[in-house]
Amino acid sequence: MTTIPRGLRIDGHSPIPIRRQLTEQLKHVIEAGGVSRDQPLPSIRELAGFLGINPNTVARAIEDLKQSGHVEVRRGTGVFVAPAPPARPSVLLREAFLKETAIRAAALGMTPDEVAVGVLSVARVRLADVGEVIEVLLVECSPAELDFFARELEAQLPVRPDKVLLGDLAATIRRRARTSRWAAAVTSFEHLPDVERLLDGRDVPVIALLAEAQLETLHRLAQLPSGTRVGVVSTESETAHTLAHSIANAALPNLARVDVSPAEGAALGRLARRVDVIVCSTSAVERVRKVVGPAKPMIVDDRALNQRAIQMLGAVLAQHEGDRPGTQSAPTRRRPDARGVSPSGDRGRSGAGAPRAHAMKGAT
Repeated sequence: MTTIPRGLRIDGHSPIPIRRQLTEQLKHVIEAGGVSRDQPLPSIRELAGFLGINPNTVARAIEDLKQSGHVEVRRGTGVFVAPAPPARPSVLLREAFLKETAIRAAALGMTPDEVAVGVLSVARVRLADVGEVIEVLLVECSPAELDFFARELEAQLPVRPDKVLLGDLAATIRRRARTSRWAAAVTSFEHLPDVERLLDGRDVPVIALLAEAQLETLHRLAQLPSGTRVGVVSTESETAHTLAHSIANAALPNLARVDVSPAEGAALGRLARRVDVIVCSTSAVERVRKVVGPAKPMIVDDRALNQRAIQMLGAVLAQHEGDRPGTQSAPTRRRPDARGVSPSGDRGRSGAGAPRAHAMKGAT
């Protein structure tokens, strides 16, 4: 008998359909690595018996997982986790968001079922029934940053980013007779003043996003000895600096300094000699390893978008859909107060105003 994944539990009294409960729980187990890729999932009969539900319901849930790309059927051997399941936001980030939501809901006296049904109801009204994805303007200063932000936004919201380099934004606006098709403009805090200036008077709300170090990375760094020196490396200079700023702003007391270096050349070698651990993006791993060798500890981090900013953008998109013809309009349409305010509520750029425990120095 195949081992049943931990954490599966069906609530027969919940208003959420059993098929949906099982599908989402299995997705979570797969994404968290709870099912070995070389072992088949439990059979339909085994899952149905363990959970006490109809085998037909289990079969439909497995079919949903096949359609979403989470599992594949190997004839004669069973159902296995797919080699490359679809990417979704980090499991830890989702869990942190859900726990925060559950705690706030409990404070209001809401049950988990009320929260789940309420979210589904709001999502159907505001976003899920949109005939096509919502177009947003995405502005960054390099193609790599545009691609990163676009992937993150598309994974979390029903949007189609219109990617424009900051240097091309003025010309793009002049060419476009109608900028009203953009539900919002999205950029990083560093470019917020320029984007707001160029879009001034065009009724396009501007949202600033922060790309931060993954929580897993900060947790690993926090466990290192006192006085640890960290080097941050990426193939893109802006990517390296934003990641380094995020680590420095976490104010981990055991870190002595955070340095930045390009992913090649003599500067990388000098950085490797004066730091204890290197944090680098996936795109830089091979280059860095060739220079620093196998002995230097490395942490791979491709950053994640700050979830408060994602929530702010989601609210703007929901209001935009409510203002469209044929939908119920909100009482007023106000420009979000994004100028100089970080998603965490701090004034300034990239967490400015928060305690700064470590100086950041670029490698020479």
